[in-house]
Order: sequence, then C-alpha cells, then structure tokens
Amino acid sequence: MSQPPRVAFTRRQIVQRTAAALALIAPATAPRAAGGAGQAAPAGPMVEIWKSPTCGCCKAWMAHLERMGFRVTAYETGNTAARARMGVPARLGSCHTARVQGYAIEGHVPAADIRRLLRERPAAVGLAVPGMPLGSPGMDGPAYENRTEPYEVLLVARDGSTQVFNRYFQPASKS
Repeated sequence: MSQPPRVAFTRRQIVQRTAAALALIAPATAPRAAGGAGQAAPAGPMVEIWKSPTCGCCKAWMAHLERMGFRVTAYETGNTAARARMGVPARLGSCHTARVQGYAIEGHVPAADIRRLLRERPAAVGLAVPGMPLGSPGMDGPAYENRTEPYEVLLVARDGSTQVFNRYFQPASKS
C-alpha cells in the first residue's frame, strides 16, 4: 500500500488556515472568567505555554487543550529559551513549548497523551511532537483540508534520548 503524497504548506498558508479555523470555533473556545455568569473555571491541570504571539496553530492547540479540560496560560514570547530550560533537545523543536506538572510538552501533543503522561508519571523530561505534522491538534480540520500525515509522540528521557509514546495515522500493515 503506497503512502499518500505529503502536502507542504507555507508558513503563511498555515497562519491563514489556522486563523480561518479559529474564527469558526471562537465562540466555543472564548476565554471563560472564573465565577462569571455562573461558570466555574475549569478544574483540570494548568498548562503554561511559551509561543510566538503571531502563531495561529499554537492558539488552536491551546483551544484543543481547553476543550479537553486543561487550563492554559500563554506567554507571548519565543519558546526557544523555555525549551532549553526544560531540557528538551533542539532537534525535537516545534512552534510552542509548554509545562504541565513538571513535564515539558513540545509541539502539537494531543491532550489524551498529556493525560496519560500525568497518570503514568514516568521519569522523563516530557513529551514532544517535532515539527508541525498535519492532523495533529492545532494542525487539523478544514483549515488544512482535513489532511493528515503519520506522526509520533515521543517520550523524552533526561539524557535527551527518545522512545515512541504513541503513533497516529499509521498506514495499515501489509499481511
């Protein structure tokens, strides 16, 4: 079985498509004030995120986390220093870096994998999805023509080595 052709989007196309997607979901993901209008603040884990102020896919990933019950705080600064401070190797870099309960989260890691990490509590730096793979949270949906590509969520060890924590969109194996 052959793999579908890889589709490349320019940075500008990614920003435009993500802005369009966010416009569609904005009412559902608008910030909620604690205790305002009878709504309580989400009780899930707090995720601190370092990102560029102009990155739309980072905002879409944050919306994904909020929909999945996480609380988020974003710092509108670059993530390179945060990545280095938390011990994530530069080769695993993406467009945003986060921290949750002492673990680093690099890139478009699905909320389900973050929950698993927090449940299992391995001795590790955290999780990473290098690059910006199509189909990962924040890089998904109509804004990206619903295209997907295989990607892996990596568990990052303290020595910088990695192992696969989860796989997404893998082609069917040949029998």
